[in-house]
Amino acid sequence: MLDEEMQQALNDQINAELASGYLYLSMATYFEDQDLPGFANSLRVHAEEELEHGMKIYDYIIRKNGSVKLQAIEEPRREWDGIVDVYESILEHEELVTSLINDLVDLSIKLSDHATNQFLQWFVEEQVEEEELAHEDLRKVKMAVDSKHLLFELDQQYGSLTNNE
Repeated sequence: MLDEEMQQALNDQINAELASGYLYLSMATYFEDQDLPGFANSLRVHAEEELEHGMKIYDYIIRKNGSVKLQAIEEPRREWDGIVDVYESILEHEELVTSLINDLVDLSIKLSDHATNQFLQWFVEEQVEEEELAHEDLRKVKMAVDSKHLLFELDQQYGSLTNNE
C-alpha cells in the first residue's frame, strides 16, 4: 500500500504529465497554424508520450492498491513568439518536469519506499533523454530559423517522427 503522501504526490504527477501532453498539443496547434506540419507532428508525438507517462503512473498506483484521483488540467499556453520561443519553452518545461520527478524520488527516499523509488528510476532516465532532446531541438531550430530551406528540411524530418522513436 502506498503512503498517503506518496499517493498524493503521484496523483499530482499524473496531472503534471497530462498537462504536459496538453501543452505539447497546444504547441502542435501553433505549428499547424504556422503551416509547419512536420513540427506539429513531432509535438503531437510528444503529447502522446506524455499521456503514456501519466498512464504509467496511473497503473503503478493501481498496482499498489492506491487510489487515482484525477485533477483539473489548466488551459495551456497558446501563443509563442516564433519557433525558437516554442523550443525554449520546451526546454524550460522539461527542466521543470525533471525537478518534479526529482522531488518524487526525494519523497520516496524520505519514506523508505523502495518500490516507488525503483519505479521512478525509469522517469529519471527518461528526463535525462527529454532534456537532451530539448537541447538538441533548440540548437537545430536556432540554426534553421533564418533559412527557409533549412526550416523546410527540419519540418520534413520532424514530419517522419513516430511514437516509436
